[in-house]
Amino acid sequence: MKKVFIDGSEGTTGLRIHERLAGRSDIELLAIDPDKRKDPDEIRKFLNASDISFLCLPDAAAIEAVALCDDPDTVILDTSTAHRTAEGWTYGFPELSPENRDAIAHSKRIAVPGCYATGFISLAYPLIKGGILPADYPVAITAYSGYSGGGKKLIAAYEEEGRDPKFDSVRTYGWGQTHKHLKEMKAITGLKREPLFLPMTTNYHSGMIVSLPLYSDLLKGADSPEAVHHHLEEYYKDEEMVRVMPFGAEAEEGGTLFSDALAGKDYLQIFVTGNAERIVVASRFDNLGKGASGAAIQCMNLVMGCAQTTGLVV
Repeated sequence: MKKVFIDGSEGTTGLRIHERLAGRSDIELLAIDPDKRKDPDEIRKFLNASDISFLCLPDAAAIEAVALCDDPDTVILDTSTAHRTAEGWTYGFPELSPENRDAIAHSKRIAVPGCYATGFISLAYPLIKGGILPADYPVAITAYSGYSGGGKKLIAAYEEEGRDPKFDSVRTYGWGQTHKHLKEMKAITGLKREPLFLPMTTNYHSGMIVSLPLYSDLLKGADSPEAVHHHLEEYYKDEEMVRVMPFGAEAEEGGTLFSDALAGKDYLQIFVTGNAERIVVASRFDNLGKGASGAAIQCMNLVMGCAQTTGLVV
């Protein structure tokens, strides 16, 4: 039985991880005294007593926590931005390739992807790897997320009684093109420049859609939505947690996609639509599921050698 510690279990991601793990019989959850959850000496003790530790912390605190872990056998899964492109850390997206899945299973340091990055990389990585999307393509991304992705302060702003009416509308942000997920979007996919990225939060708790529009005449070897769909379908054909939906599946929802449809789930769906000239590929998932806690637990399952969906909602 593996001993598991969650550093930052009071946060949104930490709470969801705890919820997913609480009923499992193959692990022992180590519980820190709430009054000592920010005590470095106490954190050090729990990190080194664990076989696997989740870090659900701000970047600076995650870096400090890693430095407190002296046991070389402790596996650390960091859900912050701090280590996603850092040397010596494995990127926690198993579906990138069989090699990456194997690297996660044998790694002691795993960086869990960002939610927006998960949605984008699931679309762009296979297309770039397959030579369809050129690495110098001028990529632009539009994404919609539930407000839970903004952390406790934003959740409180949306959920407080008598809240400001402005939160009834779509909230756009990141106008300065400095969103913290851009670095991993570029690095993991191999793009030559960071994408143009317009993220938005909306008036529901969790769930998101990330869309990538493409001009067919700028692609190589797949110049129609059907061809792009076929490539993605083949790439992910054996995957449980990334599911390419049948071509035209959006018709089942009246020609629309609802971004909170997978709230509470831990897998991701991919849709392809468009026409002979303009193609849109989109991913839909829960920003707290495959976009955070679900991805972290999936990686833990691979480390433990059990079924990757153990304890997840699929």
